[in-house]
Amino acid sequence: MNRRYDAVVAGSGAGGAATAWRLCAQGLKVLLLEAGPRFEPSLDYRLHLPDWERQVLPRRRASQAEVSFGAFSALNPEERSLRSWNAVAGPVVRGDSREPMGPGYWHVLGVGGSTLAFVGESHRLHPEAMKLQSRFGAGCDWPITYADLEPYYGLCEQLIGVAGPEEQGARWRSTPFPLPPHPFSPAGRRLQSAGSRLGMNWQANSRAALSMPYDGRPACNYCGNCSRGCPVGDKGSADVTFIRKAEQTGRLTLMTNSRLLRLHPAGGGRIASVEYVRGKARHRVETPVLVLAAGAIQTPRLLLANRSRQHPHGLANSSRQVGRNFMESVFWSSTGIVPDLGNSHVGLPSDTICWDFNGPQGIPDVIGGCRFHSAVQEIGLVGPIAYASRIVKGFGRALKEGVRNQFGHCLSVGAFAEFLPNDESRVDLDPTRKDEFGMALPRIHSHLGQPEIRRLRFMAAQARRLLQEAGASILVEEYGAWDLFSATHVFGTCRMGASAVHSVVDAQGRSHDHPNLYIADASVFPSSGGGEAPSLTIQALALRTADNIVSGKVGS
Repeated sequence: MNRRYDAVVAGSGAGGAATAWRLCAQGLKVLLLEAGPRFEPSLDYRLHLPDWERQVLPRRRASQAEVSFGAFSALNPEERSLRSWNAVAGPVVRGDSREPMGPGYWHVLGVGGSTLAFVGESHRLHPEAMKLQSRFGAGCDWPITYADLEPYYGLCEQLIGVAGPEEQGARWRSTPFPLPPHPFSPAGRRLQSAGSRLGMNWQANSRAALSMPYDGRPACNYCGNCSRGCPVGDKGSADVTFIRKAEQTGRLTLMTNSRLLRLHPAGGGRIASVEYVRGKARHRVETPVLVLAAGAIQTPRLLLANRSRQHPHGLANSSRQVGRNFMESVFWSSTGIVPDLGNSHVGLPSDTICWDFNGPQGIPDVIGGCRFHSAVQEIGLVGPIAYASRIVKGFGRALKEGVRNQFGHCLSVGAFAEFLPNDESRVDLDPTRKDEFGMALPRIHSHLGQPEIRRLRFMAAQARRLLQEAGASILVEEYGAWDLFSATHVFGTCRMGASAVHSVVDAQGRSHDHPNLYIADASVFPSSGGGEAPSLTIQALALRTADNIVSGKVGS
């Protein structure tokens, strides 16, 4: 076992890819371990086929991680106006407790991680969302400020090629977006017009999709199917941005289909080496620096599973906070039929956004904000199959005629909101279920508090009001977090903080317990933000962590 690398990074999603690039760019030799495969966009993403609408992001062997679920919130019948339903199936959840949405926890294992399937929203956090406790008496403060992250936000936007508007309210910036905003879709234009009559300010969303050719990549073709994998390469997923740049340095060794199993601590708390399996062979490699970037579920799982006599509660867990403070997606969408709206399926997903209610005091009578966005493409209403299975009732000729008459007339309003940590939402290890390597599965426990319910009520009411103003004749579908658990955005299970008693890592992403262990994913978030997509903040934090790693090595 020779020391061949300056740093080992586990996970090649938003955080791991950004960390690897920044370290390589500053002269370090990096081993990047990825549990999943490498996708080939031109071969794996099949949007050119006649059955494109049945194609989702391919689920290749080892491209999905198995999880289990523990306790979920009971449903209060008095809140049934928040139930999820559609015109064809009726209520989605028929039991008396929340259920996982679709596959429950669907994040991608593969080079690029879940950025392969993300829509591509590229958001900075609202500055006040980072000081919830000290300013508003709720949640938890970040140990850093917006100003600490701002230059890294700009660096990420330049490398990715983010297209956005000149300004985004409280999110001040020292450099402009590198690309102009995308044009509004028919759905986006209708929401902007209706919203203005309600006093709402809608603007172009900041998107990790190219509005013009940039850095050797082509402009977006507006197919509207970002979440199915981008065969063109204009979407700023981590594989075509940070990974590509890291490989160009010649200092990156990328090992795919390599599952990290064991972390071996040594004297002084340092992680001396890690053990991973690739194929049928096990390998062990020294870790002068180890960066975990496996996400808010798999990172705490790795730490909790590596228990020993010296570390009975797992690694990096003297605070007992690993797996705690789990924050999920508080989401809502309402869809209506707008008879005089055509081609609503055309255009870029989430092209328009409203930040009016995003600040911590943006919603009356509750701390924690939300945002609204155009959601037609994001929720999959881009083809006739979606209409036939979710929107239009009937069979045979009546179904065909209904689809022809309604197709392109759906208008959808989506929303995401703040989630405040609570003691009942957490990730631990399943006591009975294990994976093929004998490691306990991560188990997700989810509970919605009353603040989340109040935010959902507000989002539902505002979305319905907006659709009515836009000319919707009827509602045909609604989905929300009241009865469905979604892991679209998850955070918080290895919280960063100044105190080793109440957090897992410090302000640099460095473990309080292990001097050469860092974490660079959404698990370090102390708060979720008021509905912002997290990928850009993950990447900005990762670059900042990488710079601290490099400065530490220079000073040692």
